[in-house]
Amino acid sequence: MKKNIKYAFFIGAALLGGNSILTSCSDSYEIVQPGETHGEDITTVDGMNNFLIGSVYGLLEPTSANYLTAVVTDEVRQGIGSGGQEWQLHRHFIDPSDGYTGTIWVNNYTVINRVNRLLEMAEQITPATAAQATAYKRILGEARAVRAYCYLQLETYFSTDMKDENALGVMLVTTAPSDLNFSAPRVTNKVIYDFINADLDFARANVVTTGSNVNRFYINTSTVNAIAARFNLYRGNYPLAKQYAQSVLTSSGISLTTANPMTNGTSGPNIGSSAWNAAWYSASAAFTPYRRMWADLEGGEVIFGLNRLAPGSGNAIGTVYNTNTSTISGGVMWFWGVNTFNEFYGNTNDVRKYAYLDPSSLPYLSAHYYVIDKYPGKVGSATRNDVKVFRLSEMYFILAEAAVEAGDFAGAANYIQQVRVARAYTGTPTTPAYTSKQVAYKDILKERRIELALEGHRYIDLKRLAATAGVTMDRNAADDIEGFVSQNLPNGSYKYTLPIPLAEITANQGISGQQNPGYK
Repeated sequence: MKKNIKYAFFIGAALLGGNSILTSCSDSYEIVQPGETHGEDITTVDGMNNFLIGSVYGLLEPTSANYLTAVVTDEVRQGIGSGGQEWQLHRHFIDPSDGYTGTIWVNNYTVINRVNRLLEMAEQITPATAAQATAYKRILGEARAVRAYCYLQLETYFSTDMKDENALGVMLVTTAPSDLNFSAPRVTNKVIYDFINADLDFARANVVTTGSNVNRFYINTSTVNAIAARFNLYRGNYPLAKQYAQSVLTSSGISLTTANPMTNGTSGPNIGSSAWNAAWYSASAAFTPYRRMWADLEGGEVIFGLNRLAPGSGNAIGTVYNTNTSTISGGVMWFWGVNTFNEFYGNTNDVRKYAYLDPSSLPYLSAHYYVIDKYPGKVGSATRNDVKVFRLSEMYFILAEAAVEAGDFAGAANYIQQVRVARAYTGTPTTPAYTSKQVAYKDILKERRIELALEGHRYIDLKRLAATAGVTMDRNAADDIEGFVSQNLPNGSYKYTLPIPLAEITANQGISGQQNPGYK
């Protein structure tokens, strides 16, 4: 780990602040990834590419943010296999020493630091051929898109108001410091936004254009546009959010992943029967496209994901919910939250009621033992799945919000309807009818809650949309198994913004006095 500390002062800051950050999901930045280097040996275009794969893509890890989002909101309830892990977060005891908050900060800045180092080393390299020159620009484009994504993640969790360009954002770091003597203040959102836009513009002009040979595990033009669409949605620039989301729909070459076929030649027509379950839930032969996407048997509608080989490095995303397997006997750390479960399980003829819930839950539904099966594992590992960072359904939701803001309620309803139709295995869901902005946003928020569950959206969605939609966080009283009053964060709570980690405050004098409101 010495090399990591030398080149990632953010980890050094964590060390200076104690071990709280290092005890939570530390493998997201302590494991040396395949191909990982530290910059000294980048002297060729091939070396740049190896560094990009091993030390940029290899360290990118949004799992901690996704997990924190699930635990803090209404997505999960405590499981029978838990030893109390993260129950304090579930009960909204959030403070600057929280390990997962620190990991989100450290991981994103570590990746930013690696990108900055790659860009600095690239200045010393001259491509020898036209092919190398193209590869050179592609590598820099992919790296800068990843950096833009990391800054978007940081803004999402640590900026109090992304729609206010003058609000305080995060630190802007454009170089790769080689020691721990670093001081950087937080800057306004606008400064960060200008930097993100510059990175995305460069990336869009230099990465691989979306096409038949595009690999979903590497940045391409659709990935860049997906980042831009989410970024502009969060900052309230709805015309640009619409433009970039539409570009993804038009140019990505992918479509919404469908529910059908829901039966095959061996399982018969009895959906939910033992024979059907055995075939449908097979790790190697699941036949429904939506299930195959979650079992990593095919890419489906994934625009960009992080490859998690079995075995391999990177967090095993399923392990945070089910220790061993996604079954009732698999060491269940967290069940589905009761009301979240009700939202998707009550939908007639909806593939998600099967894709999200393991059938071993069925004898125990009255006890609210709703085993999470959205991350069922893959062949060779019962807990490892690729991390789906951007999916096409999110682009439909972004277009729906943009339509609402433009007063086009029918258009917004149509975008939501298209997702629901794709998830229905029989019949046609009733098309929603929106009569006001509040009605529209309530339904959009409901569909985002179902479709994007456990993918890191619910926390920011409640912050962005709950008040406008006339709803709040929606925990059930049964979501705490010890009888603790399962509280919902009220709309507008300062806890919808995470605190700047104590380790950073302690180690970085430039950020002193810039803690987020409500935290000490």
